Amino acid sequence: MEQLRRDGVDLFYDEAAGGDPPILLVHGWCCDHTYFAPQFEGYAARGHRVVAVDLRGHGQSDKPDGSYAMGVFADDLAWICDQIGLEKPVVIGHSMGGIVGFDLAARYTTLPSAVVMLDAAIVLPSASREAIPGLLEKLSSPDYKEVLRQYASGALFIPTDDPDRKERILSGMASAPRHVMVSAMQGLHDYDPDTVGSPEVPGVYVAADEAQPRSDMSRFHEMFPDILCGKTVGSGHFCQLEVPEQINAMIDRFLTIALPQ
Repeated sequence: MEQLRRDGVDLFYDEAAGGDPPILLVHGWCCDHTYFAPQFEGYAARGHRVVAVDLRGHGQSDKPDGSYAMGVFADDLAWICDQIGLEKPVVIGHSMGGIVGFDLAARYTTLPSAVVMLDAAIVLPSASREAIPGLLEKLSSPDYKEVLRQYASGALFIPTDDPDRKERILSGMASAPRHVMVSAMQGLHDYDPDTVGSPEVPGVYVAADEAQPRSDMSRFHEMFPDILCGKTVGSGHFCQLEVPEQINAMIDRFLTIALPQ
């Protein structure tokens, strides 16, 4: 792991040397860079430069008190890209990381070459928005680890997902600090894509095979008609781990269309 220090906060990332287009992998809420292992290994093996970050508050990165809003994460990523000379990366974000990638592409318009959003709550459904305050209250209790496990188990997986992988994911997520869980979920709840506009680079949204979608796709299509959309078959929320062959194939096809050079 490599380390950078921004305004007193140590930010870690893993990197594989390679060529263009570079790939920037951005994990989700209470996760870390290892949740993109199949994509990191796959694109590195094919000769791409690949960078997988631990967002602040996650993995090996520092976990200070303060805001964990989506824009804070995106600002960190823009700074990291500048520090390490990561030019025109394809930003691939899962879940909360997809929102961060969207925000990065919308506000730092010349930074990425394309953005991929995997089952990300870009446009929160009304039912999800209404439920989050109750979840935040429960996460603020001493039983926050069990609250997270119960929430994630019920909301992020489907019956066909691998049970051993599910347990590893739940245990990893529950190890995140409570203040990070709460602040980042609050940031997810508060994020309004209307305030940042639409990315000017090619984009694709891939939904998981769930009964309750992460984004309100009707509104998503209305707001961002130029962003391509796809959906996995037989995978819950952690589709990049459950069905990497599907995810990687869809990303590859998207990049062939979006970046033909």
